[in-house]
Parts: sequence; structure tokens; C-alpha cells
Amino acid sequence: MSRSIFSAPHFNDEAAAYAYVEARIWANGRVCPHCGDFERSAPLKGKSDRIGLYKCYACRKPFTVKIGTIFEGSHIAMRDWLTAMHLICSSKKGINANQLHRTLGITLKSAWFLGHRIREALRTGDLAPMGGIGRVVEADETFIGRKESSIKRRSHGQKNAVLSLVDRNSEQVRSFRVEGTNAGDIMPIIKANVVDSAEKAGAIGFPEGRVFEFDADRFDKLSEAFRSHDTNLAEIWNMATPLHAPLPQLARER
Repeated sequence: MSRSIFSAPHFNDEAAAYAYVEARIWANGRVCPHCGDFERSAPLKGKSDRIGLYKCYACRKPFTVKIGTIFEGSHIAMRDWLTAMHLICSSKKGINANQLHRTLGITLKSAWFLGHRIREALRTGDLAPMGGIGRVVEADETFIGRKESSIKRRSHGQKNAVLSLVDRNSEQVRSFRVEGTNAGDIMPIIKANVVDSAEKAGAIGFPEGRVFEFDADRFDKLSEAFRSHDTNLAEIWNMATPLHAPLPQLARER
């Protein structure tokens, strides 16, 4: 009989979850994060000692595998961390905090915390440019939330502006908080993230890109930087609020 992947011990048992993480972080042996000793440490197994707690007899300090990782400083169960990591990494269209909150049975605040820490850990350094021969990058901006200390009005001038770039072929999305929606605010981001010339494309192994933008009137300068420039609307921001997390983190989540 086939079994769900979530029936694995490390998704259900806390001790098994710690053992799973320890086997990967301490693959070459347990190491004290305080002094670096890898010989003189042992688990603490008293009634009041929590799961996964060790003591280093070189520096006399307690430690767990969570120190120095995204788990540090968190009181969320390790099995919930592992489940959230699997859900985020395996969901084709992503998973938001509300769904983590319902699935794991934790508070919405904890779900936001989990999601942002995991996504931050998944970030890499410099990202490869978007676009290529026969590939289209859509660019569009929207307004979400409300700026701090702003008067509550219906106009978009009181809201935060966010620009999103979508590669139609790879379905990769990059979102950025911007100060405004004029060409001076948008063009540097587009140029930095989409291959803008055949010369640069050849140097980095990516063909030049093609950009679609919803409001072409404001982006006449695109024709100066890109071979092809048309208009289109990318609907990727269907729900967002800055109440639970800083907007830059919210943008990266999209």
C-alpha cells in the first residue's frame, strides 16, 4: 500500500524531526556552535530537558542543532518547520501564510514567520537575467496596502507601489517595491533584470529579451533598450497586505 510522504517520521514525531536535521547539519559529527569542539558533548536527558538539547563539556554551554540556522530563536516545533519547508518547495504555485496556518494548525503569526524565514533561506546571490530568444518578460506594477503615516484615502497615491517581472517561459517572478511608477523608477530595475542587448546576452550566455508592459505610454524608453516592446497585463498580485510583514519581504514572497 502506498503511503503519503507526510507519513514519514520526521513530519510527525519531534524526536525524529531533530534526528533528521542533525543527520544533515552534523553529517561529519556533532559540533558545538559555541566553541567548535566536536568530541566532548553529550545529550541531556533529564525530565526537564527539551528534545535535541546537548551540553558541551569543553565550554560548559548547552546547545541544539538549531543554533546558527533558520530555526534559531523559534519555539515552533521542528516537525512543523520540516512540513512547511516541504510544502513551500513542492507547491508549484506557492503557498501562502493562511494555508500554512490551516494545514499546520499554528497561528497566522507563526505561519508568516515560518514562510518568510524559509524563503529568505532560499534566496541566492546574483540572479541570472530574465529573457532570451523567443522568451517574453512581462512587466507590470500595482498598488497595495497603505503607506505608513499616510492619510486614508481611495487614491493610489497613498498606497505602496510594487513592480513585478514575469518570465512567461520559465514562469519565474520577481517583485520589487518601487518609490513610483514613472520611467525613472522602473527602467533601472527592468534593465538590471532583463538582458537588454545582444552584446551582453552573448557575454553571459543569454539571448536578448523581449519586454511586454501594460502601460506603454509611460515606457517609451523601453524601445531604446530592448529590441521588442509590446503591452500586456500580468495578474500576479491577487492578495497582499503589509500588516504582517515588511513589504520587501512580501514582494519576494510573490
